[in-house]
Amino acid sequence: MRLGYGLSIEQTQKLIMTPELRQAITILQMSALDLSTYVEDQLLENPLLETHEEIMNSKAEADSPAAEESQANEQWDVDWQNYFHDQDENRVRQERVVVDDKQRFDPFIVSAPTLQEHLLEQLHVQKVSASLCVAEYIVGNLNDNGCLALSLEEVAHEMNVSLQTAEEALALVQTLDPLGVGARNLEECLRLQLPLLVDYPPELPEFLKHLEDLAAGRLQRIAHALKISLTRVQELADLVRKLDPKPGLRFSSLGEVRYVVPDVVIEEIGGEFIILVNDLTVPRLGINKAYREVLSHEEGTDTRKFVEQKLNAAAWLIRSIEQRRLTLYKVANAIVEWQKEFLHHGIHHLRPLTLKDIAEEIGVHESTVSRATAHKYIQTPRGIFEFKFFFANCMKRGDNNDSSVTTEEIKLALRAIITSENPKSPYSDQKLADLLKAKDMRISRRTVAKYRDELGIGATTMRKRY
Repeated sequence: MRLGYGLSIEQTQKLIMTPELRQAITILQMSALDLSTYVEDQLLENPLLETHEEIMNSKAEADSPAAEESQANEQWDVDWQNYFHDQDENRVRQERVVVDDKQRFDPFIVSAPTLQEHLLEQLHVQKVSASLCVAEYIVGNLNDNGCLALSLEEVAHEMNVSLQTAEEALALVQTLDPLGVGARNLEECLRLQLPLLVDYPPELPEFLKHLEDLAAGRLQRIAHALKISLTRVQELADLVRKLDPKPGLRFSSLGEVRYVVPDVVIEEIGGEFIILVNDLTVPRLGINKAYREVLSHEEGTDTRKFVEQKLNAAAWLIRSIEQRRLTLYKVANAIVEWQKEFLHHGIHHLRPLTLKDIAEEIGVHESTVSRATAHKYIQTPRGIFEFKFFFANCMKRGDNNDSSVTTEEIKLALRAIITSENPKSPYSDQKLADLLKAKDMRISRRTVAKYRDELGIGATTMRKRY
């Protein structure tokens, strides 16, 4: 065997991920809110980018300076009442209040307070001073559920106070609204909320010591320990379920997103479904024409190279945003055509659908459809859903049946069966599988248990009533 060097020509095809291509893929995956933030950042980085409003203002200034001066004078003649009325509801608004036949405007903010803000506001009106700082420290260390993860020894050490002072501060926090905050475990959290139950049974505090057995469905063990009947155990369990194990979650958190903004809106008009890509939050972009003079007069200079680079980046960004809009529209249109029966008649008419089906219909790769639908929502006449909701998994209905059934339809049938069961003798998972099989939905017992857990429905022992 001879070894040596040689030259040869070989033709191959490779997909090279250029920065521009990566940007286009990233933009395609963004939701409307993420894209809006991304565009704002690009406007700060690229001087050649302008919003549509800036372009229109520039045109007005260039066309008629005198008219611009006249327009500036007229801008002061504004109906301020309508101006404030039209502002976004998430910003500071003005509320008209009539006092002594006079109008005044009080500002208010729509956003809800956080748990810490709610508790600190109550603390600051308390007539205490010795343990107030310690109580504020405890409030600042509550988690989102409203529970205290620190021990009292740690609180006393960090605040350089006695253990008794820490206990007094914690007792003060535990009297605040909502009841249950400041607890160190689930039992204490529920115990603090017992005053919310009118005339609760005297054995209920002792019952709270058996929460682990209750969660595991070991009701017989609880009944034996408390020397009460199984029926009484379930009555006490029903009372406990009225309490809130996570009282802090009803409040907002810092930076919490409260709203889902749909990326696509579907409206039914005259029996036809109209598709609207919701990109109103994304600024309309254009190219700043003032930099064209640089391209014509600064040949061969670093300034020209910089402007050319920014011009290419701006043009590619605008092209990528438009491509995202067109792709999103095509995907949504294909989904609407495929799931039209669901939009008309409901969940029972949701058809099985895969990414490949949509990709073949609009002539793109499956990965493109996956990116276009990732983390995005679609508003329909039947509510707001994630795009992935419409890509329903399916299985064959029977051995000799070519029709399919979606997992959502199976879950709906499973919930209906469990709702109609005898609570004193609930169905086992195997019995549920048999009942679904009778409806031409062949799934295993393990799959029934999986779907039941996803629906938040307990096992047989948890559903049984005595």
